[in-house]
Amino acid sequence: MKFISLGSGSSGNCYLLQSGETSILLDAGISLRTLKKHLKDIGLSLEEDVAAVFVTHDHADHIKAVGNIACDCGKTIYATRLVHEGIACNRCLRIQIPAARIAYVEKDKTLEIGNFRITPFDVPHDSRDCVGYVVQADGVRFCLITDVGHVTDTIREQVGQANYLVLESNHDVNMLFMGKYSAFLKERISSDEGHLNNEQAAKLLAEYATPQLRHVWLCHLSEENNHPVLARKTAETVLRQHGIIPGVDFELDVLKRKSPSEFYSLT
Repeated sequence: MKFISLGSGSSGNCYLLQSGETSILLDAGISLRTLKKHLKDIGLSLEEDVAAVFVTHDHADHIKAVGNIACDCGKTIYATRLVHEGIACNRCLRIQIPAARIAYVEKDKTLEIGNFRITPFDVPHDSRDCVGYVVQADGVRFCLITDVGHVTDTIREQVGQANYLVLESNHDVNMLFMGKYSAFLKERISSDEGHLNNEQAAKLLAEYATPQLRHVWLCHLSEENNHPVLARKTAETVLRQHGIIPGVDFELDVLKRKSPSEFYSLT
């Protein structure tokens, strides 16, 4: 399996997984033009190489391009029924997904596309509905957990089973509450239906990571209320307090908000 982040944050989220001749997208919150350019840069074509798009939830920074991808490129958009209902009501979409390109997933039920076995699971967030995804192929278990209001038993279990993990580390608490956001927005972000802060993400990793975890990418960092160096430093500090050494026990990286990551081989 191979993995690349094409964007991670409030400006737009989009991740690609590849196994053999099959590629899928997890979320499509960047523009169609940008998406095609990034794929071309790694030798892929949206039209020819991407089999489908799987959506976590219906917020704009995760669905911006889904209508264009479905209409212009003929790709099927997979999401829960409630997420599709939210997408249909979202005014950020200039082009709606045609009925023929809508497909439904159900939480905790696995479907297969090419080499991939894909299983959505429940994630608490203030959207119409929200899921994370476990994607298995080539003997590898990859897990995406983003836009997390609070840590649940399901999320703990998924972290404990992952070989490769993309995990939200959205904000630093002090930066959020000392920043310029309104009181309402600060409360929303920090609530049990909002976003994981750096300490919460680090503690989750420290308590539930296992020796089978090989690489963690911190994702969905706030541009206003976080910084890549701070997110990484917080994670490293908490992990070391639990006897876990990033770079030794598993690799730790922070995904960029507006530019692609390395194209990683997951072995």
